[in-house]
Amino acid sequence: MSEAQAVPEVTGKMFLYEKPELLMKEKHGALSLKPAAKPFGFAAKARAVPLTLGEIPTAMKNYPIIFMSKEQPQLLAITGLYDDINLFVDDNGNWEENCYIPAYVRRYPFGLAAENNGERMAIVIDRGFEGLTDAGDQPLFNNGEPTEQTQAAIDFCKNYERDRQMTDQFSKALIEADLVQPQTAQYTPMGATEPVNFAQYLNVEEQRLNTLDKEKVADFHSRGILPLAYAMLMSMGNWRLLLQRRAKRFNLSEEDIFKPVVN
Repeated sequence: MSEAQAVPEVTGKMFLYEKPELLMKEKHGALSLKPAAKPFGFAAKARAVPLTLGEIPTAMKNYPIIFMSKEQPQLLAITGLYDDINLFVDDNGNWEENCYIPAYVRRYPFGLAAENNGERMAIVIDRGFEGLTDAGDQPLFNNGEPTEQTQAAIDFCKNYERDRQMTDQFSKALIEADLVQPQTAQYTPMGATEPVNFAQYLNVEEQRLNTLDKEKVADFHSRGILPLAYAMLMSMGNWRLLLQRRAKRFNLSEEDIFKPVVN
């Protein structure tokens, strides 16, 4: 008697996903999507969100963009400070108007993850998403096939994965050139005589970037790396804006700007 085939499962955890499951018609064929009461409530506690290479030119206008680590060269858009509060998501679960929303967040509740054997990627959906129901107006499947909306989400996730792989190549090139170094964000509150260090992070070191040899500069320029590296440097001006955003949201004075808040 042959053994029953094991049902594929998602390996490990996924950031922001409560209960990721491989999207299958057998399990989700009768389910639908409906608008969540708080559209971005799932990301309300995220202090950083993954970012891909192509998002840098737009995301740099709103967020400091840093590297997760040299071992994990993921790009991150910083969305909060100190508290587990996303300063771009309001109490109603809406992302702040006119601010760029990272693709990692926009693809939710769909995503891409490794199957249990780790050999290939598969589309997942967060079974814990409050908008996933058996009475929604956007069916996931129709006659056993993904609906137009579901297929669009699947395509978006696949494109995101391609961008993520390109992002890893970009990050590794900068790390191999020894350009990614530990750095410190500082701010001098009004009336203070010394700056306060309020964030430690990894980013491109401007002096090293500016002193690259001509051969490496030409190589980075031809691969589109150079302008994006400078864009990341320009995004560092958003650290101060994050502090201002935090002070405004919690009505903090200059004296209290670094104090934790009770949410």
